[in-house]
Amino acid sequence: MSAHPNYISPEGFARLRAEYDHLLGIERPRIVEVVSWAAGNGDRSENGDYLYGRKRMREIDGQLRRLSKKMKDAKVIDPRAQPDKSRVYFGATVTIADEDDHRRTVTIVGNDEADAGTGRIGWGSPIARALRGAAVGDLRRVVLPAGEKDYEVMAILYPA
Repeated sequence: MSAHPNYISPEGFARLRAEYDHLLGIERPRIVEVVSWAAGNGDRSENGDYLYGRKRMREIDGQLRRLSKKMKDAKVIDPRAQPDKSRVYFGATVTIADEDDHRRTVTIVGNDEADAGTGRIGWGSPIARALRGAAVGDLRRVVLPAGEKDYEVMAILYPA
């Protein structure tokens, strides 16, 4: 197990599981069938279907190992079950404002679920680390690649 817990929401874990099941139950058997068919066609050294199939099978096997490790190391946390909803913890949707009153809303999710374009930031990101444990009205300094920036916590919401 890694030094830091791999927190993930139930929905995020379900997505990992669905991807694993799809690769193992659909993609891999289809590639095995292609490789078996191509191997029966004779010379394997110049057989594109065989060579591509073997390469694709190695990629799928690698992805299955990565997904398996992520699921094994995952600690599923349901944000709806957070005992203290007045502070920022895993699963919180937080509205923050910078010094110029530019507001931004982010949801703190597992690192495997992060998608900055939709406002879902990973638990281990600089902003999430700075916001952990904050309450409405708290001022937090975030160290970003462009420099330090102060944010005030304006609102905290958890899923119902």
